[in-house]
Amino acid sequence: MNGLSGADAMKRGLFMSFANTLRAAGVATAAVIAAGATLSSPAWAKDTLTVAIPAFLSGPAAGPFGVPARNGAEMVIDAINSGSLPAPYNTIGFAGATLEAEFVDESGGNTKQVAEYRNLVQKRNVDLVIGYVSSGSCAALAPVVEELQTLTIFAVCGTPRIFEEAPRRYSFRTMSHATADAVAAAHYIKDMFPEIKTYTGVNQNYAWGQDSWRDFELSMTQLMPDSKASENLQFPKIFAGQYGSEISALSLDPSELVHSSFWDGDLEGFIFQATPRGLFQQKKVIFTVGGTAAYRLGKRLPDGLIIGARGPYGILVRDRETELNTWFINTYKDRYGTYPSGPAYQYGQGVLAAKIAYDKAAAAAGGFPTQDQVIDAFTGMEFESFSTTVKMANGAGHQAITENVYGISKWNDETAEAGVTDVKFYPAECVMPPEGASSVEWIEGGMKGAKC
Repeated sequence: MNGLSGADAMKRGLFMSFANTLRAAGVATAAVIAAGATLSSPAWAKDTLTVAIPAFLSGPAAGPFGVPARNGAEMVIDAINSGSLPAPYNTIGFAGATLEAEFVDESGGNTKQVAEYRNLVQKRNVDLVIGYVSSGSCAALAPVVEELQTLTIFAVCGTPRIFEEAPRRYSFRTMSHATADAVAAAHYIKDMFPEIKTYTGVNQNYAWGQDSWRDFELSMTQLMPDSKASENLQFPKIFAGQYGSEISALSLDPSELVHSSFWDGDLEGFIFQATPRGLFQQKKVIFTVGGTAAYRLGKRLPDGLIIGARGPYGILVRDRETELNTWFINTYKDRYGTYPSGPAYQYGQGVLAAKIAYDKAAAAAGGFPTQDQVIDAFTGMEFESFSTTVKMANGAGHQAITENVYGISKWNDETAEAGVTDVKFYPAECVMPPEGASSVEWIEGGMKGAKC
């Protein structure tokens, strides 16, 4: 009747249905229809996408990191599948496809994670991977991701080396790396405790701990050149569990400030062991990942600790009243019975970024996008996340930059909840190196171009 064959009519019907869906979502449908002149270029619509979500589901990192991370991802995936995220993300699915999640345990070491990643991609045929907490996991997987050419979003992973050592096409990281933690920490010390003249550190003896201390010391050298680092540094092995000798050494050291990038069960174990020995009364202590312990420890978290959350997440953004953040906090608390910590935000942010990239790619392609189209849409993207603005500005558009924040722990007797005081935010362009600059060279060079 309209001159189209049955097959062509079906194709046109599918495309028009997709365009109507985008129109309802408020997407620029005119551009989609214009792009639809070549209907064969995008992939035809899929009902579901399969995503693997690795996180620590066993071992000492599970409670503080892996479980909140899984919960944050699960909650956001369910909201995307039902179209119940706040606007402008209240469309169903990833370019209309609902997500089926496979949660994978990150425990067991790098060799196991590489083997598991190959299994996920080559045998279980997942469409994309979102996750990983440990810097070691991401460092080991980065070249494998490029080899297997599968879209992978690193949700946490602190090491700056991922995108500084080699160009990546298939990998993205949707939060700032650890250099931002160290630079912001040094700024906070300068702003809040300018009288500090000596400092030391206790950090886990692997890439994360070593890099974190290096960047903090370099940042202090630039921002507080009259202060000096102790030679009595402590580097216990990861998951050591017992820190009696390190606490003794720190207590005897004359330094006024202690820096620590401890995370997982090591962070909580150290706090429990150092508290009765009076370390936190003797020294000021800055925990760059301390925010993850706030809700878990509650009143057992000592007052006066300087805490970060690896960015604007968790307890440090509890009072940030935006529609997205309010939704995230209230939905998480109703569902899981506690406030969301940093890992919940960080994994939820990775999932949200993937949805935005898929929807953006579909709008440009005029149909369900190919992986290459999603990658192109993702590269250099900027978006509002649950608690902050995310700019994929570094790593040739594959590495996010965000603001960073620190505060001081303070139990709130009125609400009987953990809280923070003296919260200070630092812009992304203040604490992250500019595109093309390595972290070490940027800090050593005086942080040129920083906008604070």
